[in-house]
Amino acid sequence: MAHNDELSEFLRVRRAALRPEAGGLLPPTGRRVPGLRREELASLAGVSVDYYTRLEQGRPITPSEAVLDAIASALQLNPAERAYLHTVARQSRPSRRRTAPKAQSVRPGLLALIDQLGDTPAFVMGRRTDVLVANRMARLLLADFTSMPARDRNATRWLVLDEGARSLFGDDWERVASDMVGTLRMDAARHPDDPKTTALVGELSMTSHDFRRWWADQKVVEFGHGNKTLRHPLVGEIHLETEAMTFPGDPDQMLIVFLAAPSSPARHALDLLATWTEPGASPQLGTIVTQHGN
Repeated sequence: MAHNDELSEFLRVRRAALRPEAGGLLPPTGRRVPGLRREELASLAGVSVDYYTRLEQGRPITPSEAVLDAIASALQLNPAERAYLHTVARQSRPSRRRTAPKAQSVRPGLLALIDQLGDTPAFVMGRRTDVLVANRMARLLLADFTSMPARDRNATRWLVLDEGARSLFGDDWERVASDMVGTLRMDAARHPDDPKTTALVGELSMTSHDFRRWWADQKVVEFGHGNKTLRHPLVGEIHLETEAMTFPGDPDQMLIVFLAAPSSPARHALDLLATWTEPGASPQLGTIVTQHGN
């Protein structure tokens, strides 16, 4: 049975990132390694040093759910990281059958839903963070994914490589882009045999220093809700809330919606943006930017 390199690297990086004081330990004099030693982590998790060592080396062993939970607690993992640990640990189990994932398609009801959201930007993200469909407002707010070549309709590739994305998110770009890389890592763990995911990670590793750094950090993210600040070239700075949700029957598809409070500057900005493609409408760029403080 092959070694579990993903589990090995995740445990090693997370252990090295945990300060002894955070684990309730006093750093000994003359300490020569960053973070916790293997024996310290094993003690906190209540497992033998030999067992933890073999696990961190990616040996073909099958840890129980309880052992993984104990290690996750010792490493102080958040819920997304804990789920990732369980996912990559299962990859070494002999009963696991690996099959390449099927091509994705968005069901008609979901297509109708995002279209009926009107002036609320929304898009559906699939495996490996591919953008499967985006409504008109999402294309106006973020990028016209529909006009891109099929291979470029990917949220991680767009955020990491596209200068327009970097400009759009401004000071918030690193957080947003690294979070998307963390989402890609979770997806890669769920579908370890997907050749398109492997190709995407390889491409971005070759072309982006930022991606290599974030990937090496073993960051793991599961979308839920949050906030984004965008500096749109037409309507200026916009502060939006985001909500993400999956649907029964297809956990690999996620609807992401950008929300603005009624009567807020952000809602006004989205309303102005919505007029850009209406018949006969041609808002003056200078006027829009001035109205929003840029």
